[in-house]
Amino acid sequence: MLISEYLALRNQISVTTGNAVNPPVTSPQETNDSGDSFAQALSQKIEEKRGVEFSKHAVQRLSERSIDITEGDTLERLNRGVELAADKGSVETLVLVDRNAFVVSVKNNKVITTIPQEEMIGNIFTNIDSTVIV
Repeated sequence: MLISEYLALRNQISVTTGNAVNPPVTSPQETNDSGDSFAQALSQKIEEKRGVEFSKHAVQRLSERSIDITEGDTLERLNRGVELAADKGSVETLVLVDRNAFVVSVKNNKVITTIPQEEMIGNIFTNIDSTVIV
């Protein structure tokens, strides 16, 4: 899940319990508001998919730790840091952006976890092969 998708859906998700009596049936061939088919919409989303993704764990940590990556150019700088690490052949890297640390799987282009500055003190980052400061 892209973080932009998470942020867009964050306030729109409702939680229900139990099983739906009559769940809505949708067809993959249904069209969206603009008249495009599902396959075309999916292709468009795949083409738009640029930059790092965030694991469920990372999204949870962003929320728990009140880390706002939409502030300023944080997300852009994170992507740039991951690109730099990939250019150097890194596999798992620590990207430091302002006051936050992001542990990223470069080969999967996915943020594994996030840590704010207050929680970095006294911690040891293991299983990384590089650090990028952007």
